[in-house]
Amino acid sequence: MLRPWQVTLGERIDPERGTPIYMQIIHALIRDIETGRLLSGTYLPSSRELAAALGVNRKTVVLAYEDLIAQGWLSTEGTRGTMVSRSLPSGASADGAPPEVEAPSEHIHYRFSEPPARSLALPDGKGIKLDEGAPDGRIFPADQLARAYRSAISRASRANRLQYRDPRGSQLLREQIAEMLRSQRGLPVTPANICITRGSQNGLFLALQVLIEPGDAVLVEELTYEPAVAAIRALGGKVIPVGLDEEGIDVGEVEAMCRRHAVRAVFLTPHHQFPTTIALRPERRLQLLEIARQFGVAIIEDDYDHEFHFQSQPLLPMAGYAPGQVLYLGSMSKLLLPALRIGFLAAPEAVIDAVAHRVSLTDGMGNTVTEETAAELIRNGELRRHARKAWRVYSERRQAFAALLDAHLGSEVDFAVPDGGLAFWVKFRGDLDRIEARARAQGLRFASHHSFMTRETAPKGLRLGFASLNEAEATRAITALAEAARLGS
Repeated sequence: MLRPWQVTLGERIDPERGTPIYMQIIHALIRDIETGRLLSGTYLPSSRELAAALGVNRKTVVLAYEDLIAQGWLSTEGTRGTMVSRSLPSGASADGAPPEVEAPSEHIHYRFSEPPARSLALPDGKGIKLDEGAPDGRIFPADQLARAYRSAISRASRANRLQYRDPRGSQLLREQIAEMLRSQRGLPVTPANICITRGSQNGLFLALQVLIEPGDAVLVEELTYEPAVAAIRALGGKVIPVGLDEEGIDVGEVEAMCRRHAVRAVFLTPHHQFPTTIALRPERRLQLLEIARQFGVAIIEDDYDHEFHFQSQPLLPMAGYAPGQVLYLGSMSKLLLPALRIGFLAAPEAVIDAVAHRVSLTDGMGNTVTEETAAELIRNGELRRHARKAWRVYSERRQAFAALLDAHLGSEVDFAVPDGGLAFWVKFRGDLDRIEARARAQGLRFASHHSFMTRETAPKGLRLGFASLNEAEATRAITALAEAARLGS
């Protein structure tokens, strides 16, 4: 006759599950011990008896018993058999009766920070994805990437560089990036001013960690990059929106906020403003730097897609002429592949030392193999060749995307063809909430206009990436969006 706990044990063993039977038995017995259904000192049936009761092979039960004995849940006393270890606390109630066994629950018994209602990342799934300006990973030759990995691994292995190392990142890649920033972007940097990060978003979080404490204010534009806002708030910072117009951030409002609040940093994307794509004019850059110096405010300059400027030469970063005031964020994700997760932070050496300490706390070091692969792609000229190819492809897609917007949405939207970057900023004349709902119903996935807004009075629009879509994909996306705009108006 089966004992009551054996009956419930049998009900919890299911051969159809992916978990091995012996592991199911282990988990079920631990659960019965934890809840007090099996008290310390209780003898268990022999492996033969339990195997017969459960309808499993005896060796399965033997394996489970041996594992539980090794872990300390069960013990043996000579020939008397296997028992629940006497060293375990008893789970019996005050009247001596074991408590009722409760089904396992996912109820969490501790406090944690819950995720936001709206995810920061676009969900995977079917349908057409209109990203916010990602590159097309299909145009980078996979065989060349594989060769670069092989070469980088061989070189690093011969030089014994596949060990734990400097949290600032691969010395080779820091040298390459420092040279690129000096020769192409005018930054007065050496490798000591560079920290390699897991993309620019990781670099931003690290920069904020060394700049702000809970309660400190950070200024952002009223339309901005939502993950930056989330990072500031996650670190206890106070987000203060400031105005934005066709010439960039409102420096007058920046000064007013600095007089009113304990501002520690300003986050902005002056080259191709996110999401609007406008460039911060030189006179405003100089005014902003003067305000920053006056109030002791750090400027976080996120130059996430510097290479892609189509109309003229790109403006030089502010970090080039104010290195003591600016922390400069860059990324190789747009130029190479997002999946490589390589970004960099350029700042004064003391700041880089502080950032490297934060890397040591969370990561220890970056990915040496991937970083050395990127250094190899720069060294052998492949990155420069790919940049030229990508520029041509994206330049053509930019014009084709503008033509699609004109043809299918001309009467429904306002937009300007961006001078640079990999996305359009599109303002709709209809109810954007209704248009978004209709578009999603038609299988489009994109970032909501609410994700860019840091205050309710900010202008409304959608940031639509064009670089990652070929002609057929872009046509399907814009056709669906146009249908949603007509239905949602």
